[in-house]
Formats: sequence, C-alpha cells, structure tokens
Amino acid sequence: MTALQLIRPADVHGFESAAGAFLAAREAEHNLILGLCSNLRTRTYGPAPPYFAAVRREDRVVAAALRTPPFQAVLSTIDDPGALPLLVDDLLETYPDLSGVLARKEDARGFCALWQERTGATYRLKTAERIFRCIRVIPARPVGGELRRADPAERDLIVEWLIAFTLEALGPDEDVSTVASIADHWLGGAGRWLYIWDDGGPVSMAGASGETPSGIRIGAVYTPPELRGRGYASNCVAAVSQAELDRGRRFCFLFTDLANPTSNKIYRAIGYEPVCDVDEYRFEPGRV
Repeated sequence: MTALQLIRPADVHGFESAAGAFLAAREAEHNLILGLCSNLRTRTYGPAPPYFAAVRREDRVVAAALRTPPFQAVLSTIDDPGALPLLVDDLLETYPDLSGVLARKEDARGFCALWQERTGATYRLKTAERIFRCIRVIPARPVGGELRRADPAERDLIVEWLIAFTLEALGPDEDVSTVASIADHWLGGAGRWLYIWDDGGPVSMAGASGETPSGIRIGAVYTPPELRGRGYASNCVAAVSQAELDRGRRFCFLFTDLANPTSNKIYRAIGYEPVCDVDEYRFEPGRV
C-alpha cells in the first residue's frame, strides 16, 4: 500500500488547492476550517503565520489541519487513522507548546492520546460541542422588537457583550485582551456581519462570519442575563439565519456547548439539525 504523505502548503491558497475539495465534500463538518480559510484570504490572525497541513495517500486527501497561533489546532475529519501520527509529529516539531486541539470527538481523543505519548503532557476536555446545520428556518415565537445591523456607535456595548460572551462560553480564565479588536472586525463588516435584536434598545446579538463555499457560521450569540427567557435570542438567531439564507446561502452552521441544554433546544426549535460532535481539549505542559 502506498505510504501516507504529509504536505505543508505555504499559504491559504495552496491549502485550498490541496485540500479544498476534500473539505467541501463535508461542508458542515469542516465549516470552521473552511470559514477560517475565507477569512485568511483577507486578514491575518495572531503574531505568527498560520499552519496548514494535508495528508494524502497518492492523490487522495485523507486528513487536513489548520492552526492560527496562538489558538489550538483544528483537524478535519480523519479518513485514515494513519494520518493522526503524522499530524501529531509535525505539529509537535512546529509547535512544542501547542495549546490544544479541536476535532471530531473520536479524532480529538486519538490526537490527545498520541500527544501525551510523545510529550508526557496531560490533557483535559475544555468544551464538548455539537455542530448544527440549518437549511430552512422555523420562525420563532414572536416577541417585540426587530433585527438590525449593529451600529459602530455601539462599540462599547459590543465590547462589553463580547467579553461577557467569551467568559461565559470559554471560562473565567479566558484571555479577553483582544476582544476590542475582535469587536472592530465585527463592526467593520469585512466577511462578517453583526446583528442586534432591538426592542426599545439592544437586547440580544448574533453574528454571521466564516463563509464556506455554500454557507456561513452563526456565532457570538449573546443576551444579557436579565433579558433572557423572553425569546430574544431565538428570534435574533432565526432572523439572522433567514437573512443569510435569503442572501443565497444554502446552509447556516453553528456550534453549541453540549453543557448548555437551553441553547441546544432553542436552535433545534428554529430549524437547526445536529451534524456531529466535536471536542476541544487543552494541553498541560509535559516533557518534550
């Protein structure tokens, strides 16, 4: 049998040329990687160049990975288990201080076991998530207010809400030092659009970013605690999703935290269907 080969494209264009068809064949599963690629065509992330890798057997791609330092590595679906050791070894050589990995549940566990074997590092589950896809919106129970685009004049409120969203979604130890610049990207409208549900003033928000060949990812969904339970988030996400489908998208995608049954129930009620589960792990230092 022909040996597996890992290749390292130099940039996003080379990565898409090498692995784009493989990724697009399962667009929902790979919506995060595909969305990052679309963003990387026009902007940079973090202090270091992104990492791109594809593993192939002859002319068939069987795995891919992307990292935008300092964030975790994101893996595609792994079609050949032999690809995991190649990715682990290459990432270890490139980033001995890799912070973690995000991948389909079984692939994430396999990667972590190999990383621990190579480095002695321990790993912990940060977030168990589920990818959802929507092709048809089911209208939410009507509430007062309406959807509109976020106004740059609301930057201070957006920063406040994004900090609260980040700490709530990722934990109190999460670094929020870059949130202000993230807010500026949201409000700048280059490849991402931030929406507000307005009922006599802003009461909820949701964004659309990370364009894929046929879709876009919905995220940054936040309602202040004192305004929850009134249907604002359901109406906001439903309206954003419908607006994106009306623009010609075939799909809207989103990630949910499986530890939050309320959000999972809300999204299913407005037409989102589960695709697969993904886990994010963080690594604790070991020997290298």
